[in-house]
Amino acid sequence: MNGIGGEEVTARAGPARPLEWKFAQVFGERAFGEEVQEVDIISAIEFDKTGDHLATGDRGGRVVLFNRTDTRDHGGNRRDLETADYSPSRHPEFHYKTEFQSHEPEFDYLKSLEIEEKINKIRWCQTANSALFLLSTNDKTIKFWKVQEKKVKKVCDMNVDPSKALGNGIVCSSISTSSKPCIANGGCVNRTFNYLSTDFSFPPGGIPFLHLPRVMSHETSSVARCRRIYAHAHDYHINSISNNSDGETFISADDLRINLWNLEISSQSFNIVDVKPANMEDLTEVITSAEFHPSHCNMLAYSSSKGSIRLIDLRQSALCDTHCKLFEELEAPTSRSFFTEIIASISDIKFSKDGRHLLSRDYMTLKLWDINMESVPVATFQVHEHLRPKLCDLYENDSIFDKFECCLSGDGLRVATGSYSNLFRVFGCSEGSTEATTLEANKNPMMRQVQTPSRPSRSLGSLSRVGRRGTDSSGADTNGNAFDFMTKLLHLAWHPTENSLACATSNSLYMYYA
Repeated sequence: MNGIGGEEVTARAGPARPLEWKFAQVFGERAFGEEVQEVDIISAIEFDKTGDHLATGDRGGRVVLFNRTDTRDHGGNRRDLETADYSPSRHPEFHYKTEFQSHEPEFDYLKSLEIEEKINKIRWCQTANSALFLLSTNDKTIKFWKVQEKKVKKVCDMNVDPSKALGNGIVCSSISTSSKPCIANGGCVNRTFNYLSTDFSFPPGGIPFLHLPRVMSHETSSVARCRRIYAHAHDYHINSISNNSDGETFISADDLRINLWNLEISSQSFNIVDVKPANMEDLTEVITSAEFHPSHCNMLAYSSSKGSIRLIDLRQSALCDTHCKLFEELEAPTSRSFFTEIIASISDIKFSKDGRHLLSRDYMTLKLWDINMESVPVATFQVHEHLRPKLCDLYENDSIFDKFECCLSGDGLRVATGSYSNLFRVFGCSEGSTEATTLEANKNPMMRQVQTPSRPSRSLGSLSRVGRRGTDSSGADTNGNAFDFMTKLLHLAWHPTENSLACATSNSLYMYYA
């Protein structure tokens, strides 16, 4: 597996070699023809900053946590690893940790509106005292969760066998003085239900001695507890939440407003962005995504349905009506059509780890922006160009409104996003890179790999022209199969320190590494 440091050296020496992706594991794999329940469909994925924990949310309001196990299994010093007679795992291996019900379906009686329990976003917070903290939100309510290991305590070494005790304290004719295997609440494994005798009698020779029972801690279990609920602050559906680098605040965004919260205060929030016009008939665009800068606590970016990204500075004013930077690529008037604004709507934005670049995903493309250059993206990657002739059909079946997420690798050398037919695409964005790989979310991800285009793209170090890669004009995949618009890969996440991807297709979570 290529580490981050190794990739940086490769980037300086020349373009990074295309990665060869391999299947790692799958959770919730369904059999062929098996019907999937709506509540089991995954709606959110998020790694924590260390990459040791992974969280998923589903449409049933549940949050499922996975923890990495290969680092602990193969820990030790270098000498121990060199003398071991096996090779350690070369990819992250995750195991199921716990799950909990985050949200329940609700009903807003004032607006006669049903509120779904579906998890829209999950964000990890800073850990403390070996406990995990995370935020989860549905359309209206954000919750702050604490997950920690609790030791299960059991009473052992009783003077009287509890399995033979009666409700009034009288026991049967034998009293146990030996220690038997114990279970929760002081019971024993070897139960003998002899309740026929109601007269107490001492065993032959009497009771040799009495001793105090012992409380012993056995296995541990993960317990989730809701610490705070942040509610009644959004009139419209929440589409984003994002943690601040200060570790104390976070933002939540709906179609028209962005609110700033303090993690410790759930009773109030501050409205920092409000795009709602005085007359709703004058509304021309809505907020689609919002993200805090990874290191500057005063900077955040939000995208709109018109395809623009605004960078705002919280130091300028309490209500950030004006932006400090606007990232927007204007389309030529001659090429405009009925679908222009629909496909220009940005569904997701992500900052690179160093905060220097912004990645945005609209329906047709991925765009990588340098935050110091507003006029044009440094690279544009074609994802759905082959679907342009089918926009009328996509509009009729509402597929044109699908919201695909995007992600960057921890080293910033690659970007990824999902597509239809359970496909996802990985592009290289280092200088001179021509990497453009299409993979399918199954146990053989490379079966739909496409040929690497010979035309080079625009790199981060060359700003003379915009490179467009991955263009495929056909209406079918690389195997000649028609695209299935009902099976779509909307959610995926890149491991923060390694070349590992987590992808969600329906109720299945696939893990890949390179």
